[in-house]
Amino acid sequence: MGLTNAHLILSNPRLPDLKPVEVKALADTGATHLCIPEHIRLQLRLEEIDQKEVVLADGSLKSIPYVGPIELRFKNRVGFAGALVKGDQVLLGAIPMEDMDLVVIPRTRRVDVNPASPNMATSIVKAVNLRHTDRNVPEKVGSACGGTFKNEEPASKQAQALCVLNLKTKV
Repeated sequence: MGLTNAHLILSNPRLPDLKPVEVKALADTGATHLCIPEHIRLQLRLEEIDQKEVVLADGSLKSIPYVGPIELRFKNRVGFAGALVKGDQVLLGAIPMEDMDLVVIPRTRRVDVNPASPNMATSIVKAVNLRHTDRNVPEKVGSACGGTFKNEEPASKQAQALCVLNLKTKV
């Protein structure tokens, strides 16, 4: 495959009069966070919020600054994130991509808005629900998957099976 980049506009929402920064970000669905180089942190006057211990590609651990908030803009999408200060290029990870409902199109090696929701970012905010009376699902698993509330329909059998598989080692 090849590298996939996205053109983003980054700004500091705490300093709205500060000029935004346009960047070419490497999109990496295997990375979790937004990462920015030190010079972007300085340009946007981002304050360190915390230190995060991260696992690098070689398996080593390193404590690095976590800054923010950062406003990200891509086409008709906007998102807010914290960022790890690391590297020499902006790295767009899975969390900000999910937040803005962006997808990587492998054939064209580009990032774009999700074609299933072109006008507005869409997110999933519901939990899998199980009935505690299901004899095939232990109560611990039902509780961990959200249980059910009064007048609420249970999850589909497929969703229940996925939940059980995902939690089997945790019960």
